[in-house]
Parts: sequence; C-alpha cells; structure tokens
Amino acid sequence: MIIKAKPLNPFFFKCGVTIIGWLFKRRFNKIILRNIEIKPDHSYLLMCNHFSFLDGLLAYYLCDKALRKKDGMKRLYIMSLKKQMEKNKWLRYCGSFSVDPGKRSIMESFEYATEILSKPGNVLLFYPQGNLESSLVRHIKFQDGLKQIVPKVKGKCQLIWSSNLMEYFESTKPSLYYNLLDCGTNEEFDFESLKQQVNLHHRKSIEKNIRFTKEPIPYPAT
Repeated sequence: MIIKAKPLNPFFFKCGVTIIGWLFKRRFNKIILRNIEIKPDHSYLLMCNHFSFLDGLLAYYLCDKALRKKDGMKRLYIMSLKKQMEKNKWLRYCGSFSVDPGKRSIMESFEYATEILSKPGNVLLFYPQGNLESSLVRHIKFQDGLKQIVPKVKGKCQLIWSSNLMEYFESTKPSLYYNLLDCGTNEEFDFESLKQQVNLHHRKSIEKNIRFTKEPIPYPAT
C-alpha cells in the first residue's frame, strides 16, 4: 500500500516559498532562471536532475517562480521513496507520496501519479534518475517509470525538464542556475525522443556554465 500525499494549501505553499526565498538570498550569490512558456489549463510533470539533499527546496522555489506566479499551478505533488517517507512522516504533508521500487505497490504509485496529472493545475515533481548523482554527469539515465505514467494521463499535461546547476566562479557563495526545457505534452510523448531531448539540453546547459574552455567529447554518450 502506498502512502498518499496531503499537498500544501496554496496559502501555506506561498508562506513556505517565502521562507525558502529568504534562505536562498542568504545562501546563493545569484539565482538565474532560464524560463520557458507555460501552457495554460494543463497539468505539469516537472522533471529535474537529482543531485542534492536540497533538491526539494530547489524545486519548491522553481515551482513558485515558473508555475505558480503564472497561474499554472494549484497543487504540488512529489514522488518520494517509501523508506524516506517512513523515516520522515512530515513529507506527505508537503505533497509527497510513496514509491517502492521492486515491490508490487509500484503500479499503485504509478496509477496515483496518473490520477494527479489528469487534473489541470496539478504539478508532479519527478526525478527520472531515481538516484542521487552529481549535477555534472553528462548523461541523464532515465528509469522506466515515465512509460507507465504519461501515456495513461487523461487531459492535457505539459512535460518540463530543468537542469539545475551550481557554480562558484568569483564568489564565495554558489550561484544557482535553472535551465528549463519544454518537452511537449503527453499527447506527443515518445520516451526515447524525450531522453534524447533532455540529454542534449543537459549537456548544453553545462556548457553554458563553463567559462573560456570548450570541452571536446571524445566519444558519444551511451
């Protein structure tokens, strides 16, 4: 059995991101949002690279700036590992619901995700890698969960990727870069094409953050 989410009321979400914004202003040198056009009257599948224990806070801030303030978002849901939710019971009250890879309940989690994305205004935060990896990996390896979720969504759903990167350069504080990509909608979803789109975008996002030097790629990513 999965642990279902109790997403934050919009008022409390706004209070939360106000606090997060205050913390980020103290933590980061600057925050750059390379935005995209948000499609109205859709649900939103927000995919990000998974590289830090801060990822949840980064995503909350991103949702506020890119989705809530454009009247796209009503509720935020997050697919989280069940073992993490059992250790941190407060996660469900921030919109998390459980997934337990390798267990029979995983299909229930996918069905719940499909149900969430079938309602306009809902946002589902999803980390396709499934594991923590450095933000500087050149190739994002996708687990197969998306194939079980997106084709079953009823209604219109915009698929969004964000390559989230940090660099220090001349400052003692890191700068945070959100590099968004519009991956189309559920109606035109193709898993292999999506993986290619995201990986090309992710490599280009890293290149934008590398100063002065162009890195040769000695062999194609696999």
